[in-house]
Amino acid sequence: MSKNLVIVESPAKAKTIEGYLGKDFTVKSSFGHVRDLPKENDAIDIKNGFKPTYIISPEKIKVVNELKSAAKSADVVWLATDDDREGESISWHLKEALGLADNTNRIVFREITKKAIQNAIQNPRTIDVDLVNAQQARRVLDRLIGFELSPVLWSKVKKGLSAGRVQSVAVRIIVERERDIETFDSKSSYKIIALFPLTGGRVLQAELPKNFETEEQARAFLTKCIGAEFKIKNLETKPAKKSPTAPFTTSTLQQEASRKLGYSVASTMMYAQKLYEAGKISYMRTDSTSLSEEAIGKAKEAITNAYGVDYVQTRQYKTKDESAQEAHEAIRPTDFAESTVSGDAKERRLYELIWKRAIASQMADAQLERTTATVGISTTSEELIAQGEVIKFDGFLKVYLEGKDDEDDEENSKMLPPLNIGQILNLDTLKATERFSRPPARYTEASLVKALEDKGVGRPSTYAPTISTIIKREYVVKEDREGKERNFKEIILKENKISEKVSKETFGTEKAKLFPTSVGMVVNDFLVENFKEVVDFKFTADMEDEFDEIAKGKVEWSKMIDNFYQGFHQTIEDSKGVDRNTVGSTRDLGIDPKTGKPVSVRLGKFGPYVQLGEAKTKDDEKPVYFNLKKDQLVTTITLEEALALMELPKLPREVGFFEDKPMVIGAGKMGPYIRHDDKYTSLPPSEDPFTVTEERAIELILEKRQADVGSAIGSFEGEPITTGKGRFGPYVKHNGKFYSLGRGESIDTITGERAIEIIIKKRDSEANKYLKEFPENDSIKVVNGMYGPYIQIGKRNIKIPKDTKPEDLTLEDCIKLGEEAPAPAARGKKKSTK
Repeated sequence: MSKNLVIVESPAKAKTIEGYLGKDFTVKSSFGHVRDLPKENDAIDIKNGFKPTYIISPEKIKVVNELKSAAKSADVVWLATDDDREGESISWHLKEALGLADNTNRIVFREITKKAIQNAIQNPRTIDVDLVNAQQARRVLDRLIGFELSPVLWSKVKKGLSAGRVQSVAVRIIVERERDIETFDSKSSYKIIALFPLTGGRVLQAELPKNFETEEQARAFLTKCIGAEFKIKNLETKPAKKSPTAPFTTSTLQQEASRKLGYSVASTMMYAQKLYEAGKISYMRTDSTSLSEEAIGKAKEAITNAYGVDYVQTRQYKTKDESAQEAHEAIRPTDFAESTVSGDAKERRLYELIWKRAIASQMADAQLERTTATVGISTTSEELIAQGEVIKFDGFLKVYLEGKDDEDDEENSKMLPPLNIGQILNLDTLKATERFSRPPARYTEASLVKALEDKGVGRPSTYAPTISTIIKREYVVKEDREGKERNFKEIILKENKISEKVSKETFGTEKAKLFPTSVGMVVNDFLVENFKEVVDFKFTADMEDEFDEIAKGKVEWSKMIDNFYQGFHQTIEDSKGVDRNTVGSTRDLGIDPKTGKPVSVRLGKFGPYVQLGEAKTKDDEKPVYFNLKKDQLVTTITLEEALALMELPKLPREVGFFEDKPMVIGAGKMGPYIRHDDKYTSLPPSEDPFTVTEERAIELILEKRQADVGSAIGSFEGEPITTGKGRFGPYVKHNGKFYSLGRGESIDTITGERAIEIIIKKRDSEANKYLKEFPENDSIKVVNGMYGPYIQIGKRNIKIPKDTKPEDLTLEDCIKLGEEAPAPAARGKKKSTK
């Protein structure tokens, strides 16, 4: 055994660090925490200062024994877990489990580079007990709340439920937003837009800076404009600038990775963890936006080499949150000269996002010129406004532009065509379009993280597990939901004649949004009514501040717990007298007019349902049950909606035949399913068992078969190659793409080498697909399509103007055309306005 034993919590981290230390060092992993509170209720001695009892986790006994043996053989032991409270706690538990001395060397670093590791070895410290106590206080408090509150939920709401401190607040945020949406009263108004054709095929679009509240007001305005002269009354040009945003914190990385890459919060942290352990980025759990002077210097050098000195403008960002640890850094690359990394494609995309954000933060402001044109109307004092923007110097925009949660927040300025004061404009159309006010948006994972952060609830390390927990416990579901159709009016003035038409639009389409379930709504209402402190935003935020004070050594952790527990425990006792019938898990809706029987809605063991009838004695007729649809809630369903459920086909229901055998939709303990050929295929949460069609059932069965058949046959470019059989025959799959096998080839005989040949051949055949790509923004491409070239921006396809050569397009040109293009509408319908 080497003279020095270094213990970290991750095998990948151990492998990277071992490469930076000499032969006198051995690096081993603890594979995370080695001790925890036992599952029993007596893990915390409430009468003795809330003293916790820890045990070595059964699956870690072997690891602990191996580490003990290694520690005995080493001259010096170094504890090198992460530089945060959780990491400090892991080191403390290792010290206790291995029987190490209190003065055992503790080393910390914010990035896994040779310089950082060697510097840490030269500057060891001992375990920071205050940080350990802060983590211990959080763990003990959460255990007390969970163990005392969960049985109350079992008795008053539903068996098997559990409650958590931060999780309950997250659910409350989602429930309150759902109620805001339910009570929102959408109002219509009329937006006025004028189009004026100019020379060279250009069109000037101008709009009235206010909306009309009624159709009559909009029509009156258009009537006044019949025969009017439209003239450029004023042109005003002002310089402006746009500055880059700060480098990533944990929260902002989670939000931006969701917007730009479509990653869940948990996935983002998993990929970031791997990048950190590989030595590619600094530590990914941080609430600081600052960079070290060394990092700023390296960023400056990289910018100068890549773009020139004019693009450099160094900055030091100040973190708004007073509790942030400024000694820590924002998330950044460990080597600014590396704009990308090899290996896993998803990790690479996240790394490039981190690199772009960090580099952009030290680049020059973008210099803009904003022009406002005022169009006078001879028959009214009202004026139309057209606004445009020109980028004079792109600065940081050469690398990066921050995304937004709401598409309406995206800046969508166009470049105005040449105009002159006094210029007479020929009106093509003046249109008044009915638009509807929209309710607050439901939360995505990213916007929920922002809401938690804004309210001071939780800390960087808690966001991902909090969201995963509330989804796992089925208090919240994350899914897509289709929008609804509605009519809207358009009043059009063209060639001095007014006409009108009624069109349809889709509104309320949801993509990867968080919806509260019936269980989540009922549990939240019960907690708000009976345990206000547990779900109170300010109280939960103040508790986080108290954890921070413990970490600074200013508050004794057991006293902090005691101050909370006494009142909380009394509330638990008081809640035992709450009548279960008042909780909301059962609601009487009314009487069924056909049968005269009572109709109620209830939370059942396997989900919410409507009950028709009530059996008060053994001789009474048994009630009939109907499952709620996925978008219906126990707390809001009406009698009319319940009666409509009773008219739906009952489960099980036969939906058709496939391979000469029936497909039957049924409902089981684990949810709805398709039974075919004595095999079962679960229905995804997004599918309604009452409306699944024959075609969709066949698709789901085939998808299940593909998943069952697929097996790995090798790897290519760091990604596994798997096989499968789909609707269109056998295939190999690599990095999310499918490659069909040729005639005479089967998944039983295909080799890894042959699969790589197929992948490369398909790539070569598609080599001419992209006319132009931009390394600085890989989501934007100029594509050679079947019907001509077009611009691809993410999932959007943008038409290229006829007078523009595709090969001459720059990245800035593509971005501008994307901003000018209308937002994508639902297929066959106009753009959703919700």
